[in-house]
Amino acid sequence: MSLSLGAWHPLATRAARRSSDWVDLQWSHIVAALRRVAPRARGRLLDVGCGDKPYEPIFLPHVTEYVGVEQETTFTATAAAHKARRPDVLYDGARLPFEDRTFDTVLSVQVLEHTPRPQALVLEMSRVLKDEGVLILSAPFTARLHEQPHDYFRYTPHGLAALTAAADLEIVEVLAQGSLWSVLGHKLNSYLTLRVARVAGLAQALGKLSHENVAGQVRPRLWTLPVVGPAVVAVAAGARLLDRLAPEPEEALGFVAVARRVSRAGAPRG
Repeated sequence: MSLSLGAWHPLATRAARRSSDWVDLQWSHIVAALRRVAPRARGRLLDVGCGDKPYEPIFLPHVTEYVGVEQETTFTATAAAHKARRPDVLYDGARLPFEDRTFDTVLSVQVLEHTPRPQALVLEMSRVLKDEGVLILSAPFTARLHEQPHDYFRYTPHGLAALTAAADLEIVEVLAQGSLWSVLGHKLNSYLTLRVARVAGLAQALGKLSHENVAGQVRPRLWTLPVVGPAVVAVAAGARLLDRLAPEPEEALGFVAVARRVSRAGAPRG
């Protein structure tokens, strides 16, 4: 069966995106962890800091509604602001524009590090969460500087537990995103792709780095790709293998924490 020239472009784009996602160890581990916890989601879901909703397909089978919200001033400067898929609601970054106890599930992926007042944001997410509701948080433990200047913090599981406990939420599960070798591999591959090959613009064209600013992208060094391409594939494959053979529990790219609302008296509900 022959394909028209018009059909080749979307197929090639999807293939390139899948390949880049596999090489991107951080993205791969975030998605794998979210897939594991997605069955805990239910009812109405609010995605806080949703961007162009890249995680919606993971959660839609488990929820009845998926609502995305973004802070207007920072979102409009990102690549995601130019995508067809956009937030349902924009807000001022202070108070989420929803009534108390509105959602059964609240999701926030790689957002806490970009707010200068993370406790206030967690309190807001708790406020709009129904009793017996579920909060799913993903935050980095080690990561390059990104989305500058709005990059403020990194998180341990104990830090996430402290933030949620102060908002009357109880951690019920924490998943690490990779181990030592994924940390090293991701940092090396980030250097090779972003500094050596300079393919940030190409990555944005594939739908990645959507929260990065669209301005100031440099020309890619396409002549480096015959070397950089096989190198990043080898690094990603080696990191995955070594994570299995020689795991280090005190190292990770980040963590996904699942929390549930507790009663005012402190006893778990449900």
